[in-house]
Amino acid sequence: MKIQPANQKDQYTFKLNLKGNNPKLETMVDKIMYPIGHMDGNKLPVSAFSDHADGTYELGAAQYEKRGVAVEVPEWDPDLCIQCNRCAFVCPHAAIRPFALDDTETAALPDQAKAVPMKGRGMEGYHYIQAISPLDCMGCSVCTDACLKSGALTMKPRETQMDQQPVFDYLVDHVDKKPGMMKDSTVKGSQFKKPLLEFSGSCAGCAETTYARLITQLFGDRMFISNATGCSSIWGGPAATCPYTTTFDHKGPAWTNSLFEDNAENGFGLYLGQRAIRERLIGTIKEIAESSDQEDITEAADGFLQTKDDGNANKAAAEELLRQANRFADQDLRLQKILDNKDYLEKKSIWIFGGDGWAYDIDFAGLDHVIASGEDINIFVFDTEVYSNTGGQISKASRIGQVAQFAASGNQRAKKKLAEIAMVYGNVYVAQVAMGADMNQTLKAITEAESYHGPSLIIGYSPCEMHGIKGGMANAQNEMKLAVETGYWHNFRFDPRNLAIGKNPLMIDSREPKGNYADFIKNENRYTRLQRSFPDRAAELFQEAESISKERYAHLKKLQAFFEPENAVVTANESGLKG
Repeated sequence: MKIQPANQKDQYTFKLNLKGNNPKLETMVDKIMYPIGHMDGNKLPVSAFSDHADGTYELGAAQYEKRGVAVEVPEWDPDLCIQCNRCAFVCPHAAIRPFALDDTETAALPDQAKAVPMKGRGMEGYHYIQAISPLDCMGCSVCTDACLKSGALTMKPRETQMDQQPVFDYLVDHVDKKPGMMKDSTVKGSQFKKPLLEFSGSCAGCAETTYARLITQLFGDRMFISNATGCSSIWGGPAATCPYTTTFDHKGPAWTNSLFEDNAENGFGLYLGQRAIRERLIGTIKEIAESSDQEDITEAADGFLQTKDDGNANKAAAEELLRQANRFADQDLRLQKILDNKDYLEKKSIWIFGGDGWAYDIDFAGLDHVIASGEDINIFVFDTEVYSNTGGQISKASRIGQVAQFAASGNQRAKKKLAEIAMVYGNVYVAQVAMGADMNQTLKAITEAESYHGPSLIIGYSPCEMHGIKGGMANAQNEMKLAVETGYWHNFRFDPRNLAIGKNPLMIDSREPKGNYADFIKNENRYTRLQRSFPDRAAELFQEAESISKERYAHLKKLQAFFEPENAVVTANESGLKG
């Protein structure tokens, strides 16, 4: 089946060749996306949406919308590339991706592809390529900034790179991460996993999508996401053009949008609902393990039960149990029950996404309720320090001296210490991250949080268009680095599991601030506006903001000292930690 463009000049608006492996998606693209993309949405009858009357849409539709909005896109030079994958790690739009190819896959590449032998021990049999989609790239140039000054990426006019689109499309459609490669928990290894958030409508250089895309690469094939209204619901859930997508075996995030005021509660409900179904299945599997006279079924059931709380190990065990259930379902109705509920069998990774306006302000009570529950739920806060999607109003995450709507003469209230509030519970995994400052720390925090069998809260510093960064969002990742170096933002992790085994649970990943705090904030228009309009007031508020930031770092150091095993006066049970 083919989609024909409205005119020849518009031939790249949509991917021309539909793959033929998801009829529902292709019908949606053909009957809804295509007319809307050509400004004919008002002509669509109500019946065109009959398959989506319940508000659900197929995953992966954004891959068919080839907008080609970038003036310049990166060109990859394989001779200069050190194959670190940092460029893909920071790409907000999943428009640049590394691939490792075997000989057969390499031979099938289009002639213009630039594959080279892969570097690294044990990788001698593979070829490496950094693929770029000129039609999906937003031209932010964040990738070139992350290129470790090797010069392997340079921005070139999009028209000169159009021959790379077929290369990208072929690789995305046919090549996946190979067994035995570097671990997903490494910066390089994580980027060989397919991003299950791609080609979103976020601003060029967006920090929020960079974090969310990374999380989907790690856990997306078993994720539930409850997303608060805000920027993340706009780039995450545009009707029909869903940027969340699926793996080669058609597994991807189950995403839903809830309101500002109840997203945490909605995410909690998703968790409780799937848990109730899964616990009933586990009860049935225990019965089967104890009574089945089929050795293969008993072994599969035992394997599942032994790994039921391990998200990574349980995947293979669930697949084996389903394989055996298919073999013997006609002999045991309990096995048919498992097959009927197979989507709930594997351990799920439950995530609640939202911005600081949601987490610090409007649904703080709900967020507090969730982290106090002790349940296995992960929360990621995209902290832009301002209500970004509604024009840039102040939130309780805004800093002193910051200019925003409702604070035209500079915000006077100190930033809410959300992380410290969560740490008080003692049994909540808490982290603050800034990807541009430390990619490994960000990756470690996300993997630690997900593996923790309890509530976790990660707050990610997210530079935004509303900040007015000098040089634009091309400098977003570098702005994160400067924020940490100057003490404007602090990276740390609080892992309750360490407390239970006599280790310090608080790990401060930021070094002692050395840079000039004042110079950093003067790099952003949200602060320099105050300096231009009210210079005396700016000097006073900036000094106060710097003092508060330094005091917070000193407080974290004191808290870390307090938790040293030889100094700690609380036990795991006294802190609220279970087990």
